[in-house]
Amino acid sequence: MSEKEVILTAAGLQKLEEELEELKTVKRRDIAARIKEAISYGDLSENSEYEESKNEQAFIEGRIITLEKMLRNARVISDNEVDTGVVSVGSTVKVKDLEFGDILDYTIVGSAESDPLQNKISNESPVGIALLGKSKGSTVDVNVPAGTIRYEILGINGK
Repeated sequence: MSEKEVILTAAGLQKLEEELEELKTVKRRDIAARIKEAISYGDLSENSEYEESKNEQAFIEGRIITLEKMLRNARVISDNEVDTGVVSVGSTVKVKDLEFGDILDYTIVGSAESDPLQNKISNESPVGIALLGKSKGSTVDVNVPAGTIRYEILGINGK
């Protein structure tokens, strides 16, 4: 089975690489020390510190595996690949909500680096899918659980 390509911006790649490095060098060492300390408390069958540390260790190791897989399958979108004529991954899009008149800026990114609180939306999200390939002046309808949102694309910029 082929693994899914992970689309990243250069900043997204750097962020994932830094997280992986932190997990491998700092977090692994910290959790190993906590496990060693918990073992020193004696009876492991009733040792909650040991259980919590082992669970955290499993989470960290799982995250390391996930990050390594993502980085292995990464395709970095360079700034010169971002076409400002149409919305693509890496574009920052200024849209107007035609119902409420709100003006919003969304940066279209791969799913691995989406962060809705920072207005970085995935190319696989309903809004991302609706915007991809559209040009300035286009009107798009986005089907979301709350209904349909209608946006007008006011502008498209690269990174």
